[in-house]
Amino acid sequence: MNISDFEKKLNKWGQECVPFLFLIDFEMENPEAWRLHEVPKEISFSLHKFSNEKKKYRSPLGIAKAEVRSHPITYEEYKTKFDHIKKRIAFGDSYLTNLTVKTKVELNQSLEELYSRVSAKYKVCWKDKFLVFSPETFVKIENKKIFSFPMKGTIEASIENAEMLILADTKERAEHITIVDLIRNDLSGVATNVNVKRFRYIDKIKTHQKDLLQVSSEIYGDLPDNYSAHIGSILLSLLPAGSVSGAPKNKTVQIIREVEKEKRGYYTGVVGCFDGTNLDSGVMIRFIEQEGNQFYYRSGGGITSQSRAESEYQEILNKIYVPVY
Repeated sequence: MNISDFEKKLNKWGQECVPFLFLIDFEMENPEAWRLHEVPKEISFSLHKFSNEKKKYRSPLGIAKAEVRSHPITYEEYKTKFDHIKKRIAFGDSYLTNLTVKTKVELNQSLEELYSRVSAKYKVCWKDKFLVFSPETFVKIENKKIFSFPMKGTIEASIENAEMLILADTKERAEHITIVDLIRNDLSGVATNVNVKRFRYIDKIKTHQKDLLQVSSEIYGDLPDNYSAHIGSILLSLLPAGSVSGAPKNKTVQIIREVEKEKRGYYTGVVGCFDGTNLDSGVMIRFIEQEGNQFYYRSGGGITSQSRAESEYQEILNKIYVPVY
């Protein structure tokens, strides 16, 4: 489905109050949407209150602990990409670029088995294609208000004074402010009375290896009464998500293409559900994709003029985890 047909379909379904599930890839080349009762059986999803799970999974006794063995690119390979971005930032082409990498991983369980065990706000498994278990909301629409919760800043919870350190870090603060300003500007294109309700609050994420602290903000605005008839147009006008692209968006996406040298596909795209009135959607980060019998974990982070290659490289490694219970 091309992006124009996709937009028209969602607008039509929104006007008719038809519940649907949608997936939009980062490049917006292969968007998909289904009425909720027509979602293919190959796709399992749980997005807050929206889910096609038949029953809550309970781990049987003796089940193997989930393992993810990673074979990341070398620091030297990463630094080549990093240095290219820093050069473009120095030229003034971008002031924040989200750099992502693809890491070969070995799993001791299938994507479907991991899906049944992971705990996340937004999780989707498309059989033989990918598994996503994202903690990040893209936008929510409730009672004619639109909300966004950009997520920028990650630190290991076990580090002494971790919360104080991440909130006091000048580089992390500058990066977060940039994304909040970008998202606030994006929402102002579709909503009125846009405000930041919460700024840089902390969430704790449990993983199979370590606990992480993640920094987020909450931004909201008022939508017009007939917003649902334009719901496809609203979503597309906000893409790509600022937290996984950068600023300014158009030029930064060009830089991303130059340095990553391959399409992201559904990674860092958006998944969501509309129930006929309200909508909830997540950014597809924390992402494992399958190519034949091989698996790859995609992770990334924002690069600014203050970024150091060593710490950014460590961040992409820290984000290779599965939040299993």
